[in-house]
Amino acid sequence: MIQIVVRTVILYLIIVLIMRLMGKRELAQLQPFDLVIAIIIADLAAVPMAEIGIPLLYGIIPILVLSIVHLLLSVLMLKSEKVRSFISGVPSIIIEKGVIKEDELEKLRFNLNELIEQLRNQGYQLEEVDHAVMETSGNLSVIPKSDFAPLQRQDFNLPQKDTGLPITLILDGNFNEDNLQKTQWNPKKLLKTLEKHGVDSEKDVLLAILHNDGQLYIHTKGASPTTAMIQTGKVSS
Repeated sequence: MIQIVVRTVILYLIIVLIMRLMGKRELAQLQPFDLVIAIIIADLAAVPMAEIGIPLLYGIIPILVLSIVHLLLSVLMLKSEKVRSFISGVPSIIIEKGVIKEDELEKLRFNLNELIEQLRNQGYQLEEVDHAVMETSGNLSVIPKSDFAPLQRQDFNLPQKDTGLPITLILDGNFNEDNLQKTQWNPKKLLKTLEKHGVDSEKDVLLAILHNDGQLYIHTKGASPTTAMIQTGKVSS
């Protein structure tokens, strides 16, 4: 009996340590491979807890190996957008400018009833949505049409503005070529704009996001990061 208690405490402490190393995330924010690792680790720990005849190391060693592999993958995902896209996938736009993209729904095996239910859960009707994005975590992000935004501009007699979907042009020091092609921007033009604001290279930029009203948000890297919002003109559609 005492042996079972000791083995359980040891495995529990190891799992707590590993969960701490995996980082702080809510359950809804976990990527699929995070959940797979967590389930496998729980299964590996359960066997030596219940079976005294199985050496404790038979549970600890696989858990440690899986944890190391997971940490290495996490580092690679942090450094490489290609690895991140391969492991976690990319967000999918399923409503664009108020129009449902049926091909994306089919790829995600996401039916209309599920979409409408998710929108209702966030307090929106289908006709009120400008953009909806299925995130890699499985959560649905919704950008409402300007008339249905939480703070409606017409309440203050302000002109209406198209909200649109922000476009990431630079992520972690790398140009997003696919997104650049959707706009009037190219790497050379973007670099010229960055240089005017004291940024010498895209490698110095953590994030550059182009908004639908033409404003470019820049967040630099380094020990003393800076942010800036630059007016550049209307985004081409």
